[in-house]
Amino acid sequence: MVSLKTWASALFASRAAAFLSATETSSQYVLQNDDLLMAVSKSNGQVTQLHLGNEDLLSSPGESTGRGPYLDCSCIPSGFWTPGETARYKLLKGTDSTGTPWGGVMMSDTYASTNQTLEQYWFLREGETGLHMFSRATYYNSRTPFLRGLGELRTLFRPSTPLWTHLSSSDGNWAPIPSADANRKAITVQDATTYLGNATSDAYVQQYSDYFTKYAFSEVWRDHDVHGQFSDGSTSSDGNTYGAWLVLNTRESYYGGPLHSDLVVDGIVYNYIVSGHHGAPTPNMTDGFDRTFGPQYYHFNKGGPDTTLAELRSDAAQYANPEWNSEFYDSIAQYVPNYAPSSQRTTFKVTVGLPEGAKRPIAVLSENKQDFQLNVYDHSSLQYWADMDPSTGAVEIPRVKEGTYRLTVYADGIFGWFIQDDVEITKTSGAAQFTWEPESAGTEIWRIGTPDKSAGEYKHGYAPDPSKPLQPEQYRAYWAAYDFPTDFPDGVVFTVGESSEADDFNYIHWSVFPGPANFYRAQPYYDNVNNWTVRFDLAAEQLADAKTATLTVELAGVKTANGNDKWASLPNEKYTNVPYTVAVNGGDIETWVIPSYRSGSCGVRSSVVCQNFGKKFEFSTDLLKEGMNELILSLPFNATDTETALLPGSIYLQYDALRFELS
Repeated sequence: MVSLKTWASALFASRAAAFLSATETSSQYVLQNDDLLMAVSKSNGQVTQLHLGNEDLLSSPGESTGRGPYLDCSCIPSGFWTPGETARYKLLKGTDSTGTPWGGVMMSDTYASTNQTLEQYWFLREGETGLHMFSRATYYNSRTPFLRGLGELRTLFRPSTPLWTHLSSSDGNWAPIPSADANRKAITVQDATTYLGNATSDAYVQQYSDYFTKYAFSEVWRDHDVHGQFSDGSTSSDGNTYGAWLVLNTRESYYGGPLHSDLVVDGIVYNYIVSGHHGAPTPNMTDGFDRTFGPQYYHFNKGGPDTTLAELRSDAAQYANPEWNSEFYDSIAQYVPNYAPSSQRTTFKVTVGLPEGAKRPIAVLSENKQDFQLNVYDHSSLQYWADMDPSTGAVEIPRVKEGTYRLTVYADGIFGWFIQDDVEITKTSGAAQFTWEPESAGTEIWRIGTPDKSAGEYKHGYAPDPSKPLQPEQYRAYWAAYDFPTDFPDGVVFTVGESSEADDFNYIHWSVFPGPANFYRAQPYYDNVNNWTVRFDLAAEQLADAKTATLTVELAGVKTANGNDKWASLPNEKYTNVPYTVAVNGGDIETWVIPSYRSGSCGVRSSVVCQNFGKKFEFSTDLLKEGMNELILSLPFNATDTETALLPGSIYLQYDALRFELS
């Protein structure tokens, strides 16, 4: 096999001296170097031409419907807006501090009735085959101080050419793109979800799943570096392979921290800069809102006929580093409002004494005095994270903008979080030191699951689907593919010490197993659904000196009647806040009212990591007994909401882990 590096060297060995051109015509702005050409149309503010060598990455010969990367939003009073029709432009060009020429285009459009402005920046450097992207959203309107939430802000690479053959959301999750024939035979089973199983000869159906939903190609931000689309050479003009990738070289201007998840590719290569998917937080657009997002990098590459998807993906992933191209970003900072150059940044160093057993520890810097999962209050806030050395608790996070942050540390295997507010970070700050004292309510008697901020260890979570060669994780599929009454005819009854999380504890705790949006069951199923039983044995010596029992319930997600609209007031919905009751040996202990601001459409949107939070239930050991005890974990019977789309109305939650302690 010819390696990607060898192929690239041969391809470009004979080319002329490198160049960078940034020009304007009557209809468009054109950026071009030796390998990549892009053009932004003056009529719509979108990239309408994109060529890597002689290959058109957007459109088929004779048509020009492909477009992108371009910017749109759900941000105006009526909903979505794609800026560009009334835009102003600037053509930018220069040479950065490394001596490398670059060119850029800035598009700025204002929605006149509300005075909202969206700006998009595209930059191309000599010698690179990708576009550096910044996006800016502003709202200045004192007459209407609060407009609405910034529901979505995204850039899209949206080709119409049949060039692209495969989707890739992560190293372990990729698939052929469903064929036109499969889509013609598709049956809609849920909003944004189709059944393709009738297209038995389709490569996607044969290899990946009988269902297609864009949410199957969602990823959690913690370790996510790159996603995109691949051409295997069967559809290219020259028989070579191609890739189109969105590289997360920086993550500071997103929201939600490392637990944020979002859809990334479905035939479109997205950069979801802001969205409420999976219950993610979105900021309010209030008078004075002015935020620049980025940089991120759309990378386009080419391999030989035998170059694999994994090789082209790996080529793109090398750029997923916040220190990459920092000299270039410093050079263009004067043209990008709100972007902080290196003179305003430093490396944050900290050592945290970790609890015994901490695995995959991670340090997160985010908005001060706020849960990083809800870090949307301060419009200038940024976020950073990095894995810690589990043996020493040390970590360094580069290119942190100077300021005051909350430091959060969490780790697999450890309940709770370490949180330290008012962490001042400046160029003169020394290395910080802290100690994480793990939370404890006494002697641990048992736990169910692993505290890792996910519901993936439970039935239909991370386990691979053995029925398909690509074996995607089961949670990625359409939820109704797993029939709860068949899996749990007597409901969930989990016996500590005997039962298995992977077989006997479902990844979703339903209040009712839905009929609406269920391809296999038209009617809801109620029996033994909303009440789950946990059985456990206690010895006399365990109870002898104990006075208080504590049950810790950590959740990886919950869907209330608010769905993804966590801030909305819904007076006609009964379950915007959801009562969750724990009973022991026949008597209720406490009802916890789960707040709407933690809500997110999680499991039904192919996720096991959403808003993480929890509750400790304390009660007297007088309610316990020697021998077998029984806890009942209850959602309200048949708790539902009103859905305007084809979605299940059931209220549900997903567990991270549970722990029982005596003191």
